[in-house]
Amino acid sequence: MILKKILFSVISLLMVTLLYQCKHDPDLDIYNGQDPNNPTTSDACDPDSVYFQNYVLPLLVSNCSTSGCHDKESAEDGVILVDYASVMGTGEIKTGNPGDSELYEKIMENDPEERMPPPPNNSLTADQRNMIKKWIEQGAKNNSCDSGCDTLNVTFSTSVWPTLSTNCVGCHSGAEPSGNITITDYNSVVALANNGSLLSVIKHEGNYSPMPKNGQKLSDCKVAEIKIWIEDGTPNN
Repeated sequence: MILKKILFSVISLLMVTLLYQCKHDPDLDIYNGQDPNNPTTSDACDPDSVYFQNYVLPLLVSNCSTSGCHDKESAEDGVILVDYASVMGTGEIKTGNPGDSELYEKIMENDPEERMPPPPNNSLTADQRNMIKKWIEQGAKNNSCDSGCDTLNVTFSTSVWPTLSTNCVGCHSGAEPSGNITITDYNSVVALANNGSLLSVIKHEGNYSPMPKNGQKLSDCKVAEIKIWIEDGTPNN
């Protein structure tokens, strides 16, 4: 009886020790010490840094977390890419090592049957792939920055197109654009601006489907920039 109690105590101690070690093993910390619910925010954007909330997440939402793919409802292959926690939890990100990160391997894949986004969607551009690579190399942080709000120098090339390219083009390009709405160049954007739908969807107004779909609403500054560009006559500047 005494022997059984001793064995039970030893086994219990071993189990507690193993659980403690697993819990605190840094290799198992998929968030790399980051708070998945509260990104660290910088007052200004460092041009040498890649910010998850500003650039990486909108890009993934636009290109990957669409219906039938990696949104919460579809969760294709068990992968969900709608926020920091889901990207780190299901994208198999190896901090500092993009070559061993499943997400990066998928966007770099040459085989169309393995590539993400899959055909008929367009693959990510070289700049977009490099941005995700750099984000992983820099620690795959849950970070954001305040890029400021310049409503005095609004142009299509520096204000409007970068916002739409990051947040909208992924869904609205390729052979089967979402809603049969294409956003691929200046002319396609002007058409949406002139019929009133562009401003309505980003402001979440009327009976239009709010955009970006599955993503956060554009900041007041981004909406204001697009509104000013439209009111200025949609110049190709």
